[in-house]
Amino acid sequence: MPGMTQTAHNPRQLVGGSFPIRFATVTIAEGEVLAAGSVLGEVTASSEHKLSVAAADDGSQAPITVLWEDVDATGGPVEAEVMLTGDLRAAALTLGEGHTVESVRKALRRWSLFVH
Repeated sequence: MPGMTQTAHNPRQLVGGSFPIRFATVTIAEGEVLAAGSVLGEVTASSEHKLSVAAADDGSQAPITVLWEDVDATGGPVEAEVMLTGDLRAAALTLGEGHTVESVRKALRRWSLFVH
């Protein structure tokens, strides 16, 4: 996906501390092909999640969660596990265009996702 910074990793390498981890199942928008560790935003109109890109104007520009597993939604929306809370390793995150570790660190902190 253009404009995406991706690091190969195992989802369990996302965990970077001992803060309690909580998960949820969300719907990933059609067309998304994402690696575990992708920082996601939620599309306001559909409640579907996709890679958070800073210049988006559909609600997904605001990082709110992190993908726990690899996802391929090229055939349509799919359900996937995301982290709702926990400590995260910055090097294991996939950031959308326009985001930096610092920008997602600040945005995710309010959701009890702590980037180290």
